[in-house]
Amino acid sequence: MIYKKKIGSKFFSLFPLLMLFYISLSGNSIINFKFLTISLHYILIYFWVLRHPQFLGYGFIFLSGIINDVIFGLPIGVSSLSSLIIAAFAVYVRFVTVRVNLINDWISFIPALLLANFVYFISLYFSDISINYLILFKNSVFTFCFYPIFWPIFKLVSNLMES
Repeated sequence: MIYKKKIGSKFFSLFPLLMLFYISLSGNSIINFKFLTISLHYILIYFWVLRHPQFLGYGFIFLSGIINDVIFGLPIGVSSLSSLIIAAFAVYVRFVTVRVNLINDWISFIPALLLANFVYFISLYFSDISINYLILFKNSVFTFCFYPIFWPIFKLVSNLMES
């Protein structure tokens, strides 16, 4: 029985890393519906670096960004840089947060998204790639709006890791 718990805990501890690379390798870092797009990559990085940084290293985040750039045909390093900015902001919020709750995480996700998308925009602007500002704005808004939907799912997985 104890071994089953250890195996289950080890499996769930690999969940964030496997999910990160699945999202990057499949090219589904942006969930695209008819009218809305969600950057699940940002939500995943922000939550796991904020709450359980030991399960998602910065090297893995950088590598997943490189893979994402190759799959989407972007200049190498653009996605990595914006993902690492999300991670850096999550580290800062982790050190200044006293209470862990959804509202604090959700509100602090706004400046992280703004800064990451600003760096993404500047990086693509200087590489002469056309940018659709409306899509970038909608992606940021819907990513922010869908964070509370993914938060309890990730919280459940993190609770399964600890048990």
